[in-house]
Amino acid sequence: MNPLRIFAATAIAVSLYVAPPFVTGPAEADTISDAALKVRPIDDVFTNGPPRIEDLTSLDGILRFVSSVPLACSMVYGETAAFGQVTVDQDMNGGAHTDHHPAITGLKPDTTYFYRVQGTAVDGTLYVSKVQTFHTPKRDANAALNLASLDAGARVTAVSSNFGGGANDASWGANSAIDGSRATEWSTNGDGDKGFIEIEFAKSSDVGAIEVWTRSMSNNTAQIFEFTVTADSGQTAGPFKLPDAAKPHRFEVDLQAKRLRLDVVASNGGNVGLVEFAAYPR
Repeated sequence: MNPLRIFAATAIAVSLYVAPPFVTGPAEADTISDAALKVRPIDDVFTNGPPRIEDLTSLDGILRFVSSVPLACSMVYGETAAFGQVTVDQDMNGGAHTDHHPAITGLKPDTTYFYRVQGTAVDGTLYVSKVQTFHTPKRDANAALNLASLDAGARVTAVSSNFGGGANDASWGANSAIDGSRATEWSTNGDGDKGFIEIEFAKSSDVGAIEVWTRSMSNNTAQIFEFTVTADSGQTAGPFKLPDAAKPHRFEVDLQAKRLRLDVVASNGGNVGLVEFAAYPR
C-alpha cells in the first residue's frame, strides 16, 4: 500500500476527532444543608469578656480577646454594615489559637466603623459576633515627633537578620519596626538573644524617651523580655524589662544620638523582633 495514502488517511482521522469537553462539577455530596452548618454566637467561647477594640488611634487599633477553644480569627469592618475590609490574626504559625489580636489598619480620623468578629474552630464550627460599631478619635495635631520613623527620615543601618534572609523592606524586614504600623513586624531569622537592630535618625538629636513593642508568637517564642539601647556617642541605657507583648512600653532615657542600637539581652528565643520602635526628643 502507498505509505503516503496511509499517512493522509491518518491525518484526516486525527483532524476529524474532537475530544469531548472537559467538564468539572461538584462532588456527588455537594449540598450542605443549613442544619449541617454549625454557626454559634461568639459569646459561647469568651474567657475574659467579649472582643474589644483597644489602643485605638485616629488611624489604627487592635482587636483583642481570648477564646476557650482554638480559633482562626478574623474581623470584617468598614464605614457601613457592608464592611469592605478584613483583618486576621498576625501570627507566623497561622492556624487556630486562643489569644487573638488582629491589627485594625487603614482607619480615618473621627469616623464611625461597623465591625463583626468571626472565628472558625478546627471542627468547622463558625463563631460569629453581632455587628457593632466603634468611633475613631480626631487626629492629634500635637503628637510628638517620632525620630525613629521612616516618615521622619530614619532608616535601618544594621540588623542581626531578617526572617528568611529577606531585605529590610520585605515582609518581616527591619523596616517594619519603624514604619508606624502595628500590622507589620520585624522578625529575625531565629536570632533569639543575639538579635539587634540599629536605626539612624535624620539628624543627631537629644533623645528623652523610647518606646519598644516586642513581637511574640503563639508557640511561646519570639518575645523580648530585656534589652539595652546604645547610642553612637557611646552611651548605653538599660537593661530595660518588657512586661508583655500586648503593647508598646515607654522608657525614659538621656541620650545624644544620630544612631541608636537595640540589643536583645533576654528572650524566649526564636524569631525575636519588634512590632514598633520609637524614639522621642527631650
